[in-house]
Amino acid sequence: MADFTGKSILLVDDDVDLLTGLVFQLKRLGFDTVTAETQRDGERLIDETTPDIAVFDLMLEHLDAGFTLCHRMKRKHPGTPVILLTGVTAETGLEFDTVTADERSWVKADAMLAKPIRFEQLQREIERLL
Repeated sequence: MADFTGKSILLVDDDVDLLTGLVFQLKRLGFDTVTAETQRDGERLIDETTPDIAVFDLMLEHLDAGFTLCHRMKRKHPGTPVILLTGVTAETGLEFDTVTADERSWVKADAMLAKPIRFEQLQREIERLL
């Protein structure tokens, strides 16, 4: 198991159960966690903190809130990796990805994971990006 002691992670998701579970598991890996449940609070935390990595839900109170958070994070902290979690394909049929450089250039996320996620998937992406 990787040890991320001393690393911080910013989590923004309106699913409180998911957020609580992620915090528990990420703390076990050594992360200091900072969380928000809304786009507005996420934007405030981006301005107030410098996390080592960030995980954002795509659809918060606005359907594209995660994209906005990704853009804001990359503008404020360009070196911070961002993982975008999304259930958009299941809900709308639309597909987004970060496989190509072109996709990453407008999505501004370093990785995307489809919900529901398994923690092992998220952990693998965190390890790859850090």
